[in-house]
Amino acid sequence: MLIYNTLTKKKEEFVPIDPSIVKIYVCGPTVYDYFHIGNARSFIMSDIIRRYFEYKGYNVKFVMNLTDVDDKIIKKSIKEGTEAAFVAETYAKAFFEDVKKLKIKKADLYPRATAHMGDIINLIKKLEEKGFAYNIDGNVFYNVSKFVGYGKLSGKKIDELESGARIEINEEKKSPLDFSLWKKAKEGEPFWESPWGNGRPGWHIECSAMSCKHLGETFDIHAGGNDLIFPHHENEIAQSEAASGKKFVNYWMHFGFLNIDNEKMSKSLGNFLTAREILKKYSAEAVRLAFAQTHYAGPLNFSDDLLSSAEKGLEKLKNLAEKIEEEIKANNTAGINPSFDFDKIRISFEAAMDDDINSSQACGVIFDFIREVNRTIAENENINVKFYLDVKDFLKKTAEGVLGILDFSAAVQQNDFSLENDLIELFIKLRIEAKKEKNFALSDKIRDELKAIGVILQDGKEKTTYKKSK
Repeated sequence: MLIYNTLTKKKEEFVPIDPSIVKIYVCGPTVYDYFHIGNARSFIMSDIIRRYFEYKGYNVKFVMNLTDVDDKIIKKSIKEGTEAAFVAETYAKAFFEDVKKLKIKKADLYPRATAHMGDIINLIKKLEEKGFAYNIDGNVFYNVSKFVGYGKLSGKKIDELESGARIEINEEKKSPLDFSLWKKAKEGEPFWESPWGNGRPGWHIECSAMSCKHLGETFDIHAGGNDLIFPHHENEIAQSEAASGKKFVNYWMHFGFLNIDNEKMSKSLGNFLTAREILKKYSAEAVRLAFAQTHYAGPLNFSDDLLSSAEKGLEKLKNLAEKIEEEIKANNTAGINPSFDFDKIRISFEAAMDDDINSSQACGVIFDFIREVNRTIAENENINVKFYLDVKDFLKKTAEGVLGILDFSAAVQQNDFSLENDLIELFIKLRIEAKKEKNFALSDKIRDELKAIGVILQDGKEKTTYKKSK
C-alpha cells in the first residue's frame, strides 16, 4: 500500500509502527460555528481512509481533536454576549450531530483542549527547560531558530519567511516567526493557572499535547486540510520533536482545497456553505460520493451539478441493492449461477485504494461492477441466490463499508415499504371491482379495515388515492 507523504514529497509504502494497529490523528474543528463543506471534505476523506485500513484487517486507533479554547471562540462569545464555554459546547454538539448525518464513523477519542491543560502545560515546561521556549511577561513563545529543520514539511525556508510580509508583528517576540505556546489572559477572557501566570494555550501546542498523549511520541498518520500544512502542522512538528527528540509522525496526508462553483469559498462572496445547509438539499451519500470521486489530495470544485450527478449515480446503486435484497428474500437455490469474476473486481478495487487511497478510481470500479451485474441479470433468467449473495458481499464491503455511500438496511426498508404500497394498491383495485359489482358492503369493509390500520382512502373523479395517518 502506497501513501503520498507530504513530508518526503513522494509516495511511500505504508509500514505501521506496530503491525497490529494503525494510529491516526486528524485535526478536528474549532467549535465556534457550524463546520463548512471544506471541513466536511477532510472529515469524510479521513473517514474513508480509516475505513479502508479496517477493510484491510488493521485495528485502527482514530483520534480527532476538538479545539474548544481559541481566539475565534472568545470573539464569538463576546459578540453573542455569552460565555466562551457555552459557545464551544453549543458548536461541539452541532459538530457531532452533523458528522453523524454524514455517516462518519465515531472516532475512538475526541480529545478537547480544555480537558488536557495539564498535558499542555507540561509540554510547554519541557520546551522551556530544553531552551526551545521563552517567557515574556506571561506570554510564552516557541523559538523557531532553535529547531533545526523548521520548514521541512511545508518546504518553506526560515530566511525567506522572515523577510515575508505575512507574519504577525509582535514586538515581544525575538523573531517574527516565533509563535505562541501560552497566551497571557486579558480582561474578561477564560484562563487557566500556569507557571507563567493565568492564561490559555496557543492552538499549535494543543494538538501536539493531545496527539502525543493518546497516540505516543511517534505515530503513523497525521491528516488534515492543505491549509494546515503551514503554520499549524509545521509548528506541531517543531514542538513535538523538540520535546521528545523523536520523529513525530511517519506519514503526513493532506486534503486538497475546495472551491464553490470555481470560486474560493468565502463569506464575503456569499458562497460560504456549511455541511448542515448542504444536507438539507442532498443526501449524505451524495456528498460522500461527490468527494470520493475526486482524489483526496486534488482540488475539488463543489457545485449543484456535482451533487446532482452523484445522486443519479447513487440511484443506480440503490436500485441494484433493492434488487439484491428482493432476490435474497426469494431465496432461489435451484437457479443457475452465472459466470462472474468477483476476484478480478475485488483486486481492481484494492489496487485503486492501495495506490494512495485513489477513491476516484475505486468508485469507477464499483460503477463498472454495477453495469456488469445488471447486464448479467438481464441476460440470464432464473439466477441462483448465491450470485446475489456474492454481489451483496462485494458492495457491502466496498460501497457500504469503505466509501459509506450505500446502506443495505435502507434497501431492505425500501423493499418492505414498496411491498406495503403494492398491497394497498391491490386492496384499492379489489374495492373498485366490488363497487362495479355493486357489492357496497365489501367496498365499505375494505375502506374501513384500511382506515383502522392507518390508511385513509380518498375517492376522486379520476382515481382513488390514499394517505397514511400512522
